[in-house]
Amino acid sequence: MRLNFSDERLLAIVAHPDDAELLCAGTLARAKADGAAIGLCVLCRGDKGQPARPIKNLAVVRRRELNAAARLLGAELFRGEFSDGELADTYASRRAVIEIVRRFAPTLILAHSPADYHADHRAASALAEAASWFCASPGHKTPSPALPAPPALWWMDTINMIGFEPGFFVDVTKYLDLKRKMLLCHRSQMRRGSEIRFGPLMEQMMFQAAARGAQAGVRGAEAFQTYCAWKRARAW
Repeated sequence: MRLNFSDERLLAIVAHPDDAELLCAGTLARAKADGAAIGLCVLCRGDKGQPARPIKNLAVVRRRELNAAARLLGAELFRGEFSDGELADTYASRRAVIEIVRRFAPTLILAHSPADYHADHRAASALAEAASWFCASPGHKTPSPALPAPPALWWMDTINMIGFEPGFFVDVTKYLDLKRKMLLCHRSQMRRGSEIRFGPLMEQMMFQAAARGAQAGVRGAEAFQTYCAWKRARAW
């Protein structure tokens, strides 16, 4: 499968401010280089991801870090403003995500795997799945009008590739340096690299890109699965 994103609008819906760097930033960058519009929706504020030496006003710090990373990517940025650990698939949170989807009007959504390790990732996955359907339903009222059709939906790889069987790979070799630069914007999280319960983010990101790249025969890749539900998959 050889992809060209030139006429697409890609929206990544992730839980935390550094999740896109780990799982899909290379694909977003490649899509932008093809001429696509790209958006990044981050649902949680990152307010509880404290290093061993706590950071004052962490949510404000992480907002600045996210802004810097999004500028490097050139993505339109949307925020859910949910607190870490409190993200859940409720109708109120669905409406918030539906409105973001309607405002950006994507043709393709990238979302966390339903099997990822983090509760916020799984909640974000459920919200992305629901919003990607109800965004086209006029009966679900938000300030923006319903879209004419649901966008396609791809599940992103899991963190550390555990329990994820790739359906296909996107070659992001040209964008590995951008992924590095974006991740370096998240200094508050890079400080957690020496913690056993967290681990070094940069090494994790580059290992995963190299491992998926080795499977795909390139230097760096990101892995995805197509969500093959009715009216949610597309031919490429």
